[in-house]
Amino acid sequence: MEGNDSAWDGEAQLRGELDAHFFQLYGISAEDTSYILETFQSESGGLKNNEIATYGEYRTKRLVLTEHDHMATAGLILGKPLVDGETYASPLTPPPGHGPRHPAV
Repeated sequence: MEGNDSAWDGEAQLRGELDAHFFQLYGISAEDTSYILETFQSESGGLKNNEIATYGEYRTKRLVLTEHDHMATAGLILGKPLVDGETYASPLTPPPGHGPRHPAV
């Protein structure tokens, strides 16, 4: 995969998790999520075409649908919130909120 940079990969993963969480909370199925993500393109570029050119795949779609499936398996719905380590575990290391912090200014 071209353009592989671990800091940016972590950001892409976190964005994928957040996007998947919002799709889940709105009750949007994986099939509809896939359709929606396919609309983020145009003949001259757009997210899908730009990612395929850069990474050789539509990375955002893969990340969002993977996390959507993980969250669906955990039974995540509006009445059952995402609780890291209980209903869902982020694949990021360290998990979001557990890494180094910027010093207070």
